[in-house]
Amino acid sequence: MRADNCCGTTGRVRINMQSAPFIIFPDHLGGVYVPALLPYIAIVCVIGFILGIVPLLIWIERVVIGLMQDRPGPNRVGPRGLLQTAADGLKLFFKEDLVPRSADLRIYYLAPVITMIPALAAGAVLPIQRIQFRGVSGGVYSVPLMTGMVNIGLLYILAMSSLQVYGIILAGWSSNNKYSLLGGLRASAQLISYELPMGLALLAVVVVCGTLQLDKIVDAQSLLPFGLTGLPRILQGSFLSWNWLQTGIVPVVLYTIAMVAETNRAPFDLPEAESELIAGFHTEYSSMKFAMFFMGEYASMLVVCTLNAVVFWGGWLPPLHIAPLTWIPGFVWLLAKILAGILFYVWLRATLPRLRYDALMGLGWKRMLPLGLAWLFLLAGYGLVREAKVSPPTTIQNVQSAQVAPVGGARP
Repeated sequence: MRADNCCGTTGRVRINMQSAPFIIFPDHLGGVYVPALLPYIAIVCVIGFILGIVPLLIWIERVVIGLMQDRPGPNRVGPRGLLQTAADGLKLFFKEDLVPRSADLRIYYLAPVITMIPALAAGAVLPIQRIQFRGVSGGVYSVPLMTGMVNIGLLYILAMSSLQVYGIILAGWSSNNKYSLLGGLRASAQLISYELPMGLALLAVVVVCGTLQLDKIVDAQSLLPFGLTGLPRILQGSFLSWNWLQTGIVPVVLYTIAMVAETNRAPFDLPEAESELIAGFHTEYSSMKFAMFFMGEYASMLVVCTLNAVVFWGGWLPPLHIAPLTWIPGFVWLLAKILAGILFYVWLRATLPRLRYDALMGLGWKRMLPLGLAWLFLLAGYGLVREAKVSPPTTIQNVQSAQVAPVGGARP
């Protein structure tokens, strides 16, 4: 276990050159304690980033798929079709809102909101970068830029991501449409197929790093590879120190498959499955309620890609600790890793056909779950053996010598 010794309980950590930005801000400006404003700044950054980049992601997906399939893609509205997504949003805003006559109206209107909110709420614990501050005494300390610094951030994201399926189920049931109901039932069955392997993959990171707090997981990846000493400084915090390799590659493969299934993207878009269920759970939705489902889907893609970058790919750390790469701010590296995950999503959609419904169930229960359990036991055993070799053996003499007499010299 190798993480918590670099962070204190107050959120202040030792300066790490791999994760540090260039500007050192004063911690007091006009009587205002600046680090106390970071959660509010992070709220604006996270919500504004998610809502602002969703139209750009849709444009990127259309352009990349067009390139992969050798067709023009969006090229009519705006330069290179940049305004096509804005035109689609404007069209949906003024489109007639059709409501099924026998739908359960309260749940019918509530379902798109339930789909959207967990994706936004999950971004509250995602660390963006560390910010350096100079204290009153002259010392420099570092604070992560995130909305909520909680010590169970990984569990919080898993809880929020599992709530998103309720919106899909309720949308399918409240529409009073058999195809929509089948899409909602598929979403619930798909949930129990990927959630357990995803949890095991993230638990492998917890075993290696020894913490559930996401900024500390990034700090744990800023050490030398496998905790070895005597390696060149250029390798400290490099891509060889990131958890994709520290956990043995298998957990990152399991998580990548699970995150595609979680966002209902091809080849795991079974709750929609237009070739079988018309449009699945949102068959009866139109206008802006229809758009909210897609906003929730792309927001969820951003969250899981950010979590993937933070947990397995070093977060804001550069690939190598060399001068040209360390000059780039950390949030730029994080954004590049997020966009790489988005391009991976698009690549899968453009190349792979949709899986059969039973194929996903078999993949999750018969392949991913046993492999995740076995790999977790191997990592835990390796950690115990490693700790036994590093730490000195505990004997009765060591325990007795470590005892301290009570205050006042009284004997027990």
